[in-house]
Amino acid sequence: MTVPRRHRWVKSSYSTSDGGNCLEWSPAHARAHGEVPVRDSKTPNGPSLTFGPAAWSAFVSRVQAGEFSE
Repeated sequence: MTVPRRHRWVKSSYSTSDGGNCLEWSPAHARAHGEVPVRDSKTPNGPSLTFGPAAWSAFVSRVQAGEFSE
């Protein structure tokens, strides 16, 4: 899926400032279309993944629970 340029991408608060683990998502696109696009901030012109609301919510809950920490 291609996210229109008018929809700004936001870097996750869990992303690091050293250039690693950089995840971005587009809240405006999510509100407008009911699906959450996610991409790697290091390759903004690369592909993005799109999640439905339930899948996105489950993913965020698992991140907050620390299930993906190193």
